[in-house]
Amino acid sequence: MPLDAAPETVDGELPGLLPSGLRDELIAFRRDLHMHPELGNREFRTTAAVKARLEKAGLVPRTLSTGTGLFCDIGRDTARETAGRVAGQHGTTARGILALRADLDALPIPDTKSVPYRSTVPRMAHACGHDVHTTVVLGTGLVLARLAEQGLLPRPVRLIFQPAEEVLPGGALDAIECGALDGVGRIVAVHCDPKVEVGRIGLKHGAITSACDRLEVSLDGPGGHTARPHFTTDLVTAVARVATDVPAVLARRVDARSGLSLTWGRLEAGHACNVIPQHAELSGTVRCLDLHAWRDAPDLVHAAIDEVATLHRAKSEINYLRGVPPVVNDPDVTELLRSAMTARRGPYSVEDTEQSLGGEDFSWYLEHVPGAMARLGVRPVGDNTRRDLHCGDFDVDESAIQAGVELFTAAALLDGRLP
Repeated sequence: MPLDAAPETVDGELPGLLPSGLRDELIAFRRDLHMHPELGNREFRTTAAVKARLEKAGLVPRTLSTGTGLFCDIGRDTARETAGRVAGQHGTTARGILALRADLDALPIPDTKSVPYRSTVPRMAHACGHDVHTTVVLGTGLVLARLAEQGLLPRPVRLIFQPAEEVLPGGALDAIECGALDGVGRIVAVHCDPKVEVGRIGLKHGAITSACDRLEVSLDGPGGHTARPHFTTDLVTAVARVATDVPAVLARRVDARSGLSLTWGRLEAGHACNVIPQHAELSGTVRCLDLHAWRDAPDLVHAAIDEVATLHRAKSEINYLRGVPPVVNDPDVTELLRSAMTARRGPYSVEDTEQSLGGEDFSWYLEHVPGAMARLGVRPVGDNTRRDLHCGDFDVDESAIQAGVELFTAAALLDGRLP
């Protein structure tokens, strides 16, 4: 079905289904992004590709002053809807418009899949589904733009394509600083979930992700000969003890229900088998389910590392980098997504999901306006293979793109009917 044809409807009521021609175009667009991944704050090609397609549809996207990322309003009455807002404030109109958010960046890991659209960039891959998120929001914008031309979009909608979600504390802060939330009343997003079957979404009231911080630790000592460790600081043993004992200490100093978790991703020490090194490094992440425990985490982590390092006569230097708070879904916006998916695919297309220990900078938007994130099913029907995000073999069933567009177009239409 061509894009300029009359929109399809569900039960003759809700327009905005994805035309087949546009569906094929979006799959090709996603594959192009997948083949050309870009890291956070370097998404110049990706930004240009999204911008060009929106402009081709007659829209006027605005690139963020940071150089990557953009946002774009759809709907003839956007100027009237946002008129009179107070500069620097968010959601100050009567109710504010609905924003749809996507993230653009990839990860610095190799793509290990054997597919025609495998990454062409060494040691870089879209292993978290951001190419799908971007394509879903782009496709939604193209459908909504056509509905707006036909007078079928009841309220304006904003598309937000932010950079650097994978770079703490997240590109969402840059998007907000550049005005992406001005005039916005509610915001929604999806995140690919390989545990959820394609054609379905997972929803949860309240916290759906966790807080996530980055931790970098350096240990130092005088060094020496491995024949005489008693004359010096056995730094390899010290760093090994920090790696194993600090998480155990933390487990006894916070409420287990807070879900505080310190996991190391890198450990480096030494260069020769018979030399005790003078320097060692560890880095990892601190994740937390509970907002109050997250606020206490830096002091707790500092104290635990200092205690273990001192026990082994090592000098510690700690760089604790605050990341993102949990994504806490607003109940009303969560129910908007439930109603939207139910309108498109029925009640069995929505399932309950659990809070994860993953971090997401979508949480920064929710510091300003209510919103909700849904887990977008990308697991092929009948496929029970265990796959996870941030792995080189991560891939999706591309029919998830259509499901995401249907979800967001329905959410925009239903939100527009609210008083």
